[in-house]
Amino acid sequence: MPITDFDAERAYDDEQFAAHKVFKTDNLQVVCGYFDPGQFIPVHAPDSDLVVAVQSGTGVVREGETDHRVEPGDVVTVAAGTDRGVKADDDSQLEALLVTAPPPSEAEHEPVRVGLRRGEFDPS
Repeated sequence: MPITDFDAERAYDDEQFAAHKVFKTDNLQVVCGYFDPGQFIPVHAPDSDLVVAVQSGTGVVREGETDHRVEPGDVVTVAAGTDRGVKADDDSQLEALLVTAPPPSEAEHEPVRVGLRRGEFDPS
């Protein structure tokens, strides 16, 4: 998929954040993330670098011990092995481009699955 945009990929899920994968190789993954108010990617620490570029809405990106308030135009980077999570504000949808290099493994995403099952942003 050489070109796309947030409007073309937009899909929300009433139950949890929606991640629409637009590109993936062994070295890189690009996802358009769509969060209804209060939805989140639970805090986890995979061995991959992360870039979050906020397209619309407001929320928080966790980077280690720091919660960064984000709004459209903000870009947050998180180094591999550092705790990270993304959460939409309770009164705002959030849309963001999420780039990971390399893509996290299935095992590294287990804390995400646990946090979503429990409804916990920080499942630790």
